[in-house]
Amino acid sequence: MTSTLVSKSERAYIQASLQATPPLRGDGRGLLDFRTVLLETGVAPLANGSAKLNIGKMPHEGGGGTEVLAATKLEVEDVETGDGVDGGRIVCSVSCSPSAYPHLSSNALDELQYDLTVILQQTIGHPSLHPQNLTIIPRRKSWLLNLDVVILADSGNVVDALFMAARAALWDTKVPRTRAVEYHAPEETQTTRDSAGAMDIDQREAIPQTSGFDTREMVRTAADFELPDYWDEGEVLNGRERWPVCVTLNLLPPTHFLDATLPEEASVPLRMHLTFSFGTPNSANLQSMRLSGPGELDLNQIKAYIADGEKYARELFNALETKLREEDIRRNVKARDRFALR
Repeated sequence: MTSTLVSKSERAYIQASLQATPPLRGDGRGLLDFRTVLLETGVAPLANGSAKLNIGKMPHEGGGGTEVLAATKLEVEDVETGDGVDGGRIVCSVSCSPSAYPHLSSNALDELQYDLTVILQQTIGHPSLHPQNLTIIPRRKSWLLNLDVVILADSGNVVDALFMAARAALWDTKVPRTRAVEYHAPEETQTTRDSAGAMDIDQREAIPQTSGFDTREMVRTAADFELPDYWDEGEVLNGRERWPVCVTLNLLPPTHFLDATLPEEASVPLRMHLTFSFGTPNSANLQSMRLSGPGELDLNQIKAYIADGEKYARELFNALETKLREEDIRRNVKARDRFALR
């Protein structure tokens, strides 16, 4: 979203290298290659789901790269008072560490945070992606899912990193199971007494016995709920496979490339951010498209770039999903070992 300052000669050199045959990049990658992506889930113990992602970390230097931390937290909202929405809602927030953007003023940093928050909120919060298990009691109580993302370092391609970290945190999120209950006094019953004032035995046996904690009509009459799970247990978000990924096409006609570093971002006139979700292996949904920069595109170019972007997004999606499932296995094994030691 922001670009580092480069001189005119450096910009011209980077552009000429990218358009050369074969293309040349400063770190030796091909035009469509990503830098090393490191991902770990469950990094925030007090969150309902969390993930930390780094793109481009230098293995020998122990630092560098674009680093993003994402976490989710569930809160109960009251639908009847107007604080919540029936079916639940998702609220996204992006914060940028000042150390990641030392060249930006306070106002510019606020603007960057706002722009990134809008991009994430409009995409993640779209009704087509809304999970169905954020309802606690229909028309009464629901979950508010807060998705907070912090950019710790920016070495380029921060929007793609933002969505990857968000997807990983949402994938990791557990919604505590709830059990609705209704509190009421036992119903008054009509009894018939004989002339001596004693209840007839046959009538006494026919009187229905009602519990003050009867939950058989809980969907219609529930007034509150209880949590059978601990705060860090529960079920995954419904439809978590649909959470999108973003690929940024850095456009330098007649070519384009992926995962730009900061100097490369500063050397291209236009970037296209394409966000795709994949509900099934054979379907792709373009969730959002944004252009950044002073360049222009015609309709035919846009169609071609969208087709290319879908292919790149599917490859990224599959690689990320494989890593997330590996993380699930790793954490399950770790939890089982911890339980066995008790």
